[in-house]
Amino acid sequence: MAAVQPSSWSLAVAAPADTAASVEGVSVSARREDTPTEHRDSYRGGRSRAATGLALTAQETPQAISTLTRAQLDDLGLNTVNDALMYAPGVTVERVETDRTYYTARGFDIDHFQLDGVGLPFTNGAQWGDVDTLIYDRIEVLRGANGLLTGTGQPSATLNFVRKRPTTAFQASGSASIGSWQTRRLTGDVSGALNADGGVRGRLVGAAQDGDSHLDRHGKRLSTLYGALDVDLTRDMTLSLSWLERQSHARSPMWGALPMAYTDGTQTDYDVSTSTATDWAWWDNRERRLSAELSHDLGQGWQVRTVLTHRRNTSDSELFYVFGTPQRDDRTGLFGYPSAFDGRYTQNLLNVQASGPFRLGGRRHDLVVGANWAKEKAAERSGYASYGGLRYTDLGASLVDWDGRFAKPALNAAYDGSDFDAERRGVYGAARFSLGDAVKLLTGAQWVNMRSSGANYGVAHAYDATRFTPYVGAVWQVRSALSAYASYARIFKPQTEAGVSGQPLAPVRGSNAEVGLKADVLDRTLSLQAAVFHTRQDGLAGDATWQDGRNVYSPQDTRSRGVELEATGRLVQGLEVAASLTRLQIHDDAGHDARTFLPRERATLSLRHDLTDRLRATAGWRWQSATSRAVGGARVLQDSHALLDLGVSYRIDRHWTVAAQVRNVTNQKYINSLYWEQAYYGAPRHAQLTVNWSH
Repeated sequence: MAAVQPSSWSLAVAAPADTAASVEGVSVSARREDTPTEHRDSYRGGRSRAATGLALTAQETPQAISTLTRAQLDDLGLNTVNDALMYAPGVTVERVETDRTYYTARGFDIDHFQLDGVGLPFTNGAQWGDVDTLIYDRIEVLRGANGLLTGTGQPSATLNFVRKRPTTAFQASGSASIGSWQTRRLTGDVSGALNADGGVRGRLVGAAQDGDSHLDRHGKRLSTLYGALDVDLTRDMTLSLSWLERQSHARSPMWGALPMAYTDGTQTDYDVSTSTATDWAWWDNRERRLSAELSHDLGQGWQVRTVLTHRRNTSDSELFYVFGTPQRDDRTGLFGYPSAFDGRYTQNLLNVQASGPFRLGGRRHDLVVGANWAKEKAAERSGYASYGGLRYTDLGASLVDWDGRFAKPALNAAYDGSDFDAERRGVYGAARFSLGDAVKLLTGAQWVNMRSSGANYGVAHAYDATRFTPYVGAVWQVRSALSAYASYARIFKPQTEAGVSGQPLAPVRGSNAEVGLKADVLDRTLSLQAAVFHTRQDGLAGDATWQDGRNVYSPQDTRSRGVELEATGRLVQGLEVAASLTRLQIHDDAGHDARTFLPRERATLSLRHDLTDRLRATAGWRWQSATSRAVGGARVLQDSHALLDLGVSYRIDRHWTVAAQVRNVTNQKYINSLYWEQAYYGAPRHAQLTVNWSH
């Protein structure tokens, strides 16, 4: 399970009387600071709070940071978070099952997520079901360890999902799409002032999608409804309320995936549509999220922001797991394992943060202080069938010609599950010192205490850990449009995986160090980034071995280092680009290659070209190097491969646009992920036609 990441209560801080009302690089108005970027028709990102809590530009942030803007999401038709993150620099999307996904960066799992800069992690460390991107203005990817605001987790990346906010001016838009495998999609987005002076503003966003997929028997129905209300209580105080309801219903989803090796050690090769799911399998995931935010402008550049969030996730399913190693001649030898699952997860998070400028030594500096608290409760129950006292049965067929028929048994013969509570409290502070006109020093630290009690499928989910994590970064403005930076952050993460003794492993300790250059060129329409990094994880739970009826984990020390290059923005008038290249080396403490299921090189390219005033072309290209994994005595390999997406849109008039997109144009066959020993194939060539309306 991912460690709980909360938000913050705050220390009261008064601004010096002579402090200026605004500071370079920091917005002073709560409403202006969170101005939506959706109307900026660009692939360049704006300011972000993800790294320090201060609203900094990419050049002011002493870490690599990237933004998937609303323009890029719309241009490429990236309707789900999984699709969007496929284009995020340095991020690998590990689709291990049809409805379970992990994310990695810099060689390690991403287990820290933010909503508008406030921590809101996935309870189970993975994304279950699909999340629609329509409600988000942008997705920010801060790479490296976010030791200041999170203090725990992996030195990989933090994903910050920035929601759409209500606007004062009225606007409305909608779309209708049809696509391959009978996929249909409808969206709507309306926003504007609800009273004459614009002091009350509202927004309502909705999306509904249904269709089958390239996999046998598999289909999915998605729905998302999001509402937001901003109320100006006074000239300097705004109350923001939001509500989200999200549902994902999967028909015949996979639990696990396809076997990757035969008994003779050779690699399997199935049709891309092959699935291990039965015709009766299903998986429902629901999320309800309520949030209240109070932003108060104290004057002289100081703000206090308080956020209270309640989140409830439920997951219900009846699934079928296929395991075993098939014979090459007749491809039999597989077994089935049915189960019913019921999961309930509740998170309550409180965040209050104060930030603003202060004077010292005749110069203006910036300060952010806060404290955080979060509480999480998880309850899971798995029900199993009985086959004469056994949970397993011979599948009795080859997956090649299997139609998914398998008599569903009663799933109440035996039960197992988890029931645990987790709580996190933290206090932090950070300062951005102006050492000179060209040099800024960012220093900070967080004290965090995390505790948990309960059990997770027979293993104690119990820890009580306290840690002080420092953060330091420096930015040197070499020229007006060129900066150099360096940063260092430490992290730690309690673990619930059990070792040989049956007790949880010791907490992971790690760090991220990086240096880089950032530049704005072509009249500041194109942003360039280059980063060199070195990350480490000490004591991280490795692959499990089955001993005495349970999974046993051994701690591993792992190092990764690499280079990241990125360019985003406008090359010439009418041509937007987002390009990235990442190269990694990952080794264990003995110097051997580790985590070989991760690509060592990865590249992305997004292009949008206005051919005429009405006609626009888009292209998306993703490439990754070969990956491999040991499966029993075999070595499973996925060769390097590239995926190409193309699109074209035509603006009929000021309100109507029609667009067509084709994904995987070359019909490349590829394995989605080797994160697990089982895997399945990505979607072949498919298309979508969309009609958009806006006012």
